Amino acid sequence: MGSEERYDIVIVGGGIVGLATALALHRKGVQSLVLEKSDSLRSAGSGIGVFINGWRALDQLGVSTQLQMKSIPISEVHDGLINRSRIRVTPCRNEALRCLKRSDLVEAIANGLPAKAKSVRFGCQVVAVGRDPLTSFPVVHLDDGTNIKAKVLIGCDGSNSVVAKSLGLEAPRLFQMNAVRGLTNYPNGHIYGNTGFRLIGDQLIFGRIPIDDKLVFWFVAWRDHSTDSEVEKIPENIRDLSLELLKEFPTKVIEMVKDCDLDSLSFTHIRHRAPWNFLLQNLYRGTMTVAGDAMHVMGPFLAQGGSSGLEDAIVLGRCLSRELQLGSKNEIDDDEFKKRSEVALKSYVKERRLRVLRLSIQSYIVGSIVATSSWGKRFLCIVILVTFFGGMSLSHTRYNCGPL
Repeated sequence: MGSEERYDIVIVGGGIVGLATALALHRKGVQSLVLEKSDSLRSAGSGIGVFINGWRALDQLGVSTQLQMKSIPISEVHDGLINRSRIRVTPCRNEALRCLKRSDLVEAIANGLPAKAKSVRFGCQVVAVGRDPLTSFPVVHLDDGTNIKAKVLIGCDGSNSVVAKSLGLEAPRLFQMNAVRGLTNYPNGHIYGNTGFRLIGDQLIFGRIPIDDKLVFWFVAWRDHSTDSEVEKIPENIRDLSLELLKEFPTKVIEMVKDCDLDSLSFTHIRHRAPWNFLLQNLYRGTMTVAGDAMHVMGPFLAQGGSSGLEDAIVLGRCLSRELQLGSKNEIDDDEFKKRSEVALKSYVKERRLRVLRLSIQSYIVGSIVATSSWGKRFLCIVILVTFFGGMSLSHTRYNCGPL
């Protein structure tokens, strides 16, 4: 028989969104506990692009200034097709695009939490989520036999979310594309200034964006073909696979990948949650909901996975704190706490549903343009993208999730 613990708000997943949600609540005077399966902060990885909508959220969390000191603003993004000289230039001045090292972002958010050792509990593998038969509050079951009763449970545990499964959400689908991400350091400085770049080949796209004057984040995504599972685990093999895919690309692209930091490399099978899930399925039940990839995992084609997750954190923090701080916490019994929490989560889902639906559809269409081998389908996707989303417009990045 395992031990039993009780907390008001429990967040499953100590990644970017889980930590951001905890920090948002903390800044509004609401305590929470984050359960993270890793033994330490998950700061490994490469880079993450953040547009103005993400920076607005980071500003509400109180960490934007320190992170801006570790990155350079991107003035424009150049888009081109392999073997064609024409380049499309998209100014980013008003979109405030910057690229951050994932480790810098995770550590900045985590350091904002009070007594991090008490706010985040590491080494907690959640195996199931149940419900207390007496109170109807969620119960989190850990692999060591511990049962944690939570008055509010927020799943920020990624695309394979245990919390999402307990809500009945369909599992994310494979997008039939893979992606490799990495970092390359130029000790004497790189030549790319503050310009982002995307180059599209046959069912393949390469992109790079500077983080600072010496460090560059890059990625390559391609239509899924059978890949030896061992390739995904060995950095040298991931690099060699990327070089093979990019062999017809410009020399500077090949050199960037060849000289990359092997420890930064990651191989991903791209997944997405079908857009209609956001209309037809429950994104919350009682006092349980999801955020970030657990709610709206999508392809990397809009560079909005991180920023939209930060938006979730701000809206969750605002909705929960608004309801739970209506009176003195000590005067709220379990029934009243449950009613207020349900109102908060209903408001959160209502505010986020159409936003993530739009991003999911737009991301799916952009990804389909790259992935499909059918010119007819590609043309149809381009028509839909131009008609309903303004083409490759960055209007979706101007969204403001509002204050905490």
